[in-house]
Amino acid sequence: MARTIVRIQRAETPHTTWCARDHRCGGVDVHRSPDITADDIGGRAWLTRVRAGDVEYIEIRARIPLHSNDNVARWQLATALCLMRELLAEVAPRLARLAGRDQQRGISRRAA
Repeated sequence: MARTIVRIQRAETPHTTWCARDHRCGGVDVHRSPDITADDIGGRAWLTRVRAGDVEYIEIRARIPLHSNDNVARWQLATALCLMRELLAEVAPRLARLAGRDQQRGISRRAA
């Protein structure tokens, strides 16, 4: 039985002017900037500029402390989701066209 090994070849893309040029950067076809951190707001959020192939996007990560009361924590989660949808509709051109659609169906459901 003969074995065939497939090798995936990716076209290397040059580093950008904003690329971190270290372990964060994939090197071949993914380039990442150093994180931009906001930590004076009661939580912590990181933004990273990323280029994958010929597409650029923002990667968003956040760490937000939740209240110990479950009902308040659920309100915080629903509010964060609602605000994230508003953010996406504002900054993502393709999603702005969907702003008229009902995107809050999942928020009103009770979590199990």
